[in-house]
Amino acid sequence: MGNRLSKISTRTGDDGTTGLGDGSRVQKDDARITAIGDVDELNSQLGVLLCEPLPDDLRTALFAIQHDLFDLGGELCIPGHSMIEKSHLARIDEWIAEYNATLPPLKEFILPGGSRAASLAHVGRTVCRRAERSIVALGRVDKINAAPRQYVNRLSDLLFVLARVLNRADGGSDVLWDHERKV
Repeated sequence: MGNRLSKISTRTGDDGTTGLGDGSRVQKDDARITAIGDVDELNSQLGVLLCEPLPDDLRTALFAIQHDLFDLGGELCIPGHSMIEKSHLARIDEWIAEYNATLPPLKEFILPGGSRAASLAHVGRTVCRRAERSIVALGRVDKINAAPRQYVNRLSDLLFVLARVLNRADGGSDVLWDHERKV
């Protein structure tokens, strides 16, 4: 890995193309590159969330998710390659169940907000949904495995749950949508 990143500026993309992990080149606006970029943005957004004071267990989970997202980007970068497995999905499902069990049932929709950490988790959730849409779009034009799509679908649910958990960890609660408000 040490020599792989020895030269950052190669100028090979000056023509509007970029290289995939298998050595092939595609346009920088290719559906595969859009999906990879959206997953990278999601990973970066989680990096911002990790700058906040967080409960240790959430920090550990988010750090593991960052590694998963890097693997997921790698899978998207190498057509036909598989890195995200059922065990990754099972772990996300376990976290959703574990953290959701600590929350009161929702009776209203909630607005993205509350504490700064919860708000950042909500931004991560929306970036995750965009990444999911990009992966679905890629799957319409190129063969990809189902696991990356499933992973980001479940991750967006987890980020919603974590936003609620983070509001409580900060001493607050959900910001409820007031559907009966008078404008």
